[in-house]
Parts: sequence; structure tokens; C-alpha cells
Amino acid sequence: MRSLIAFPCAGETLLGTLDGTPGPTGLLIVSGGNEIRIGAHRGMALLAQRVAEAGHSVFRFDRRGIGDSTGENRGYESSADDIVAAAATFRAETGVTRIVAYGNCDAATALAFFHKPAGIDALLLANPWVIEPTDDLPPAAAIRSHYAQKLRDPREWLRLLRGGVNIAKLFKGLIKVSQKQSEVPDGIPARLARTLASAQVPITVLLAKGDNTAIAFADAYKSPAFEPGRPRIRIEQLDSASHSFASATDKDWLFAKVLAALA
Repeated sequence: MRSLIAFPCAGETLLGTLDGTPGPTGLLIVSGGNEIRIGAHRGMALLAQRVAEAGHSVFRFDRRGIGDSTGENRGYESSADDIVAAAATFRAETGVTRIVAYGNCDAATALAFFHKPAGIDALLLANPWVIEPTDDLPPAAAIRSHYAQKLRDPREWLRLLRGGVNIAKLFKGLIKVSQKQSEVPDGIPARLARTLASAQVPITVLLAKGDNTAIAFADAYKSPAFEPGRPRIRIEQLDSASHSFASATDKDWLFAKVLAALA
């Protein structure tokens, strides 16, 4: 049964959707960016329906300032209270004793940062956000991947010789490629690495291999900063460029990974 639930958070009112079914283990879905709880292409609503039909309750919600929830939208870095309130409401409404939390993009990073005070028991982190917003270019790792593909194509060399390449943009990309964000002590990659290394719950990272955000995480994951946490992290990769797992095949893959974490 699907129901709407309003619940308090730091003086504001959040709205969540519960797909309820008896059982001790449930899935908490945290939306990324400014996305409402239904998800891109209704992806989170459809995922919740399938998971509930498989025997697990699912709760998803709009954080403060998003969708049907009141308050100011201050971004994922300020969502700790929202996640804690949602997890507490999920437990109170269903009686679940084990919560697996799923988030995509900056919601994945938010869950890594704030899962402990929410009492989350396992993490499913899809395409975690590790990108410092410095310009309008893709992340450095994605640019390197793009250039590597171009350099293998003789037609691209011919385009360069004929002046068909934007030289200014090329140089901007080359400058960004030289940056090492994962080595900045207070940068997002380093903070995420420290958080995952200290986590006491099972962690699975899901990556759409062709997605720029996933490429950036995979590159950061190779850095020494992540070394202490690597034994605790399971990496699963899908041969897709869809950030939101939009195709039917992508959705089936994601559903299977969620069920495995809930089992």
C-alpha cells in the first residue's frame, strides 16, 4: 500500500511516500540534487513499487525546500537533519529494524556523510558526487576519458589539423586535466574517503561506467586517500552512461543490486 506521510524536521514539514509491506528490512531512498522523491523518469517511484512487491517497505521523501516539503533548500551538505528525520519516521511507521539506504549522485555522498546519526545499517551509493564545482566543464577524469577516445580516432586528428577543434576549449580542458582534486585535504573526494574508511556498515558503490560523475568517482577512488577504506567497499559497475539508470536494462540491474543489499 502506498501512502503519503508528513513529518517534522528542524521546524519544517517534510513529505514522504511510503510503500509499506510487512518485514524487518526496508529501503530508504534519498533523492539527489534538486530532484523530488519521484526521481528522474519516475525512476525512484518505480523502484519503490518493485521493491515493495518483492517484500520490503520503501520510504522516499523530499528534503527541506524541495518538492512538497517546506523550508529552504540549502543543498546536500545541509541534509543531515532531513535524513535523520526520514529514517526515524520510516522506523516509526513500519517497525523496520534494518534500513538499507540508497542515494544517487550527491544523495550518495550525503548518505556517506550522515548515515551514522540516522542509524542506517547498509549503504547503496550510486555514482557518488566528488566534483568540486569550479567551472562549467566536465570533471577532469571525464575529460581525460573523452580525450583518450578521441586520440584513438584518426578522424579527430584530421579535424584538429583542419581547424575543426575549439583550441581555447581544448586548452581549458587540458588545464583541468592536470588538477588533482582528490589530493586536496578538505576537498569532497578526501572527505568522502575519510568518511567511508571510518564507516561501520556494509557499503556498495554502484557506477554507470560512462557517466561523468561515476568516472570522476572511479578516478578519485584510485587515489591514496581511498586506500584505507577500500577493503570495506564493494564496487559494482554497469556498462551504461545513464546517470539515472534510465533504460529498462539499467533499471533491472539497479533493482537486482537493491534486492541483494536488502536480502
